[in-house]
Amino acid sequence: MFENKEKTEISKLGEFGLIEFLTRNIEVSNSSSLKGIGDDAAVLDFGGKKALISTDLLLEGIHFDLAYTPLKHLGYKAIQVNLSDIYAMNGIATQVTVSLGFSSKFPLEAVEELYEGMLIACKKYNVDIVGGDTTSSKQGLVISVTSIGYADEQDICYRNTAAEGDLICVSGDLGGAYVGLQLLEREKKIFLENPKIQPDLEGKDYIVERQLKPEARRDIVLQLKEMGVKPTSMIDISDGLSSELIHICTQSDKGCNLYEDKIPLDPMTYETAREFNLDPTVCALSGGEDYELLFTIKQDDYDKVKNNPDITTIGHITEKSAGMNLISKSGVVHTLKAQGWNSFS
Repeated sequence: MFENKEKTEISKLGEFGLIEFLTRNIEVSNSSSLKGIGDDAAVLDFGGKKALISTDLLLEGIHFDLAYTPLKHLGYKAIQVNLSDIYAMNGIATQVTVSLGFSSKFPLEAVEELYEGMLIACKKYNVDIVGGDTTSSKQGLVISVTSIGYADEQDICYRNTAAEGDLICVSGDLGGAYVGLQLLEREKKIFLENPKIQPDLEGKDYIVERQLKPEARRDIVLQLKEMGVKPTSMIDISDGLSSELIHICTQSDKGCNLYEDKIPLDPMTYETAREFNLDPTVCALSGGEDYELLFTIKQDDYDKVKNNPDITTIGHITEKSAGMNLISKSGVVHTLKAQGWNSFS
């Protein structure tokens, strides 16, 4: 990671010197960013549109393992998981604030590498870093990112507005991030038992990247707008398909039928799950960290999305009394259960 590089103790710079070092190359690119880093608060102007704000906290040992997570990838992911929340509201992300807590084991070069990943993500998604904070930490690396964006009021999508008869859709494919994590954990265990053995990740790039370098689905938001489709409800998949669909149904006071054979799985996800003696469907339902968009649409909009390779229709919304159900490939009806990741387990 950064063991072989020359190390500079952060204490030599101090907090303000560190902030100046990390932000020296930041340039704002959004007209809504009136004032970024350099004052007591950022100043934003969305010209009458509704502001969207979301915050995520990532903790070393809970949300990530530095044994197999490159710092540049971690920085990239920290931004992506936050932007995903804005896109899940059918909005456009424009700014983030970044706060970091780290121990003395992190030299300046390590923090710079982390920040470099953040800047790459921000540039790719046209997002400005407009503030944040730094502090010391005795609990390992702490990353807190707040994402800010906007949307016209009539475009905003909530979780509680799905209607009976709506179709359930999902972007991309599911389960890859979880299976990628199992692969990384296996290779870590092998390495700890014998450091001379190099990690064997050959041919598994896709699922490893799904875990280490996810991509928020801004493109889906833009595609839906181009197709003239406004989702009736929407959420991003951070904790697993089943958990997120249950959120929509519970908050909308509805039921659902989800069809197992419709759930999109990448062949590499399917094959690798089998190698680990895992059910690929369970990986998709409960794995999490895919950061795809789960949304419902009116039946009248089906023809607009049916030929889109990035969108799959996987079920429909029912009345509440019908329950929340998973229909297996053999036609057996199972009660849909939330077995996604629990941060307090």
